[in-house]
Amino acid sequence: MTAPSPHQHRHLFGRGSWPEVSRIGDILRTETVGGALLLGAAVLALVWANSPWSAGYQDLIAVKVGPHALHLDLTLAQWAADGLLAIFFFVAGLELKREFVAGDLRDPRRAVLPVAAAVGGMAVPALIYVAVNAGMADGALRGWAVPTATDIAFALAVLAVISTHLPAALRTFLLTLAVVDDLLAILIIAVFYTSSLSLLPLAAALIPLGLFAFLVQRRVRSWWLLLPLAAATWTLVHASGVHATVAGVLLGFMVPVIRRIPGDGHGLAEHFEHRWRPVSAGFAVPVFAFFAAGVSVAGAGGLGETLRDPVTIGIVLGLVVGKCVGVLGSTWLVQRFTRATLGDGVSWWDVFGLALLAGIGFTVSLLIGELAFGVGSEKDGHARIGILAGSLISALLAMVVLRARNRHYRQLCAAEARDTDADGIPDVWDDDPIRR
Repeated sequence: MTAPSPHQHRHLFGRGSWPEVSRIGDILRTETVGGALLLGAAVLALVWANSPWSAGYQDLIAVKVGPHALHLDLTLAQWAADGLLAIFFFVAGLELKREFVAGDLRDPRRAVLPVAAAVGGMAVPALIYVAVNAGMADGALRGWAVPTATDIAFALAVLAVISTHLPAALRTFLLTLAVVDDLLAILIIAVFYTSSLSLLPLAAALIPLGLFAFLVQRRVRSWWLLLPLAAATWTLVHASGVHATVAGVLLGFMVPVIRRIPGDGHGLAEHFEHRWRPVSAGFAVPVFAFFAAGVSVAGAGGLGETLRDPVTIGIVLGLVVGKCVGVLGSTWLVQRFTRATLGDGVSWWDVFGLALLAGIGFTVSLLIGELAFGVGSEKDGHARIGILAGSLISALLAMVVLRARNRHYRQLCAAEARDTDADGIPDVWDDDPIRR
């Protein structure tokens, strides 16, 4: 077995270990399909909401279902935001724990780059939004967190459209950045967008959550035991006033990552992730997008008024400029203070392209916009248009930058796929001390 080089971690955007690269490749393929469905759902909602039949769309999202006795007689739009996105955040919780417990990010030297990039990529957009809306006295500042999120599924759909094959180092960075971004987003939602808090149901939620943790720690996989406990946890967190998606992250954190008995096969967290990621990417997120993205331009006050609103301007600038400056600037600072060099085949042009891609803030941005301004309000409509416009501009700019490097990416991917000894592991990882 080859010992790791002492200089191995002085490179930013290193390839990572082969098991991690292989796993991330599988994840990104699922998310790319989900991204295509997400785009389709968003376009359908936009077209319907601005068509002569827009009243049908508004009637649909306002349909209420659920038991009134449990205060769960919610509209379909609320079920999508509170219920389906809990699945999304459950998968995010599994992925985050997996990365920091058994993935490459358990090494702090590897973790510092995506964590710093995620923090910078959330702080700068928030500051830009606050600067634009500082003089507003109509509650506009409540939307400071709207431009802070990155939508990995949307970003991957953009990459698929332009047929860009990012090399392993850039794929890993993009995914881990998005995972850390999701964690920070759920912390923001829990801390800053909890308007009222009921301690009794929140304390009661610890009971089913504890039972869920007890069972999964003993590697119980029986859905008929775990799903009722997960549903009870979600219901009580929802009743407490904390946004119900927080329950999804907490449940994900409870699932063990490491196998109790070493050997082949997946740990329980990876098993759940394989089961639930297709549900999240292929159903939960696209359905939420369908109910959240359908903003009527006329209903928002007209396009001219909307584009002049500081809320819209702050969100667009936050996503397009703030995300790029935050991610790129944080990466430069890490490189500057660690005196590391960029990995083989990676240039600052590539980092610039990924920083632009991080400005695609769709799913979680829409959720925060609803929480900040209230569903159906004029400000919420302006926020949605700002999110759509900012994400579209970021996507187009990223396409231009990354497409210019596509020939180089193809060469790197071809080198990374070469397996001359036919052992199932590409040659560039033959010296990897963690091969399987």
